[in-house]
Amino acid sequence: MLFFDLPQLIQTVGYIGIGAIVFAESGLFFGFFLPGDTLLFTAGFLAAQDLLNIWILVPLIVVAAILGDSIGYWTGNKTGPLIFTRAESFWFSKKRLEQAQDFFERHGGKSIVLARFVPFVRTFTPIVAGAANMQYRTFLIYNISGGVLWGSGLTLAGYILGETAPQVEKYLIPAVIAGFIAFTVGTSIIPLIKRYIERKSSLQ
Repeated sequence: MLFFDLPQLIQTVGYIGIGAIVFAESGLFFGFFLPGDTLLFTAGFLAAQDLLNIWILVPLIVVAAILGDSIGYWTGNKTGPLIFTRAESFWFSKKRLEQAQDFFERHGGKSIVLARFVPFVRTFTPIVAGAANMQYRTFLIYNISGGVLWGSGLTLAGYILGETAPQVEKYLIPAVIAGFIAFTVGTSIIPLIKRYIERKSSLQ
């Protein structure tokens, strides 16, 4: 994410591209590396500059997020436990899948909502829910709730900030992207450190 101009990318791909990225990042194996949080926030900021229509943008993102999670659920439901035996590849991260499984086991159904705000984990959590045979009606309720909160929340946050302080665009967007990257790295490293400490304690 540090290596491309995200605002320019958003303007280039337009609404269809934004929807496709959100859809893929929400429930397809290869979507885990796509810029979810930063995309939403930046798109909302650009909408405040009249480069996008916020009334089209928010519903588009919410629907794409809900549909993406639903596809992830059915993928996991159809493949079942076999999905955990799949080999690691560029398009599939077994480590991320196991992190999502751990997240799902610790938080239960509400993990579908919480995972929306955790990079990488949000891609694989609906897949894990499907593999665990979570009742689809229950999953859908959490899916819609999470899709609305995440999709509208981050997008509107960017929009509101763009409306109140449009002159900070030059410095804000890079700072926001850097912040989300730091958060992403943190959510990946902290669980590993925690497991290492727990394992070390159990050996003493």
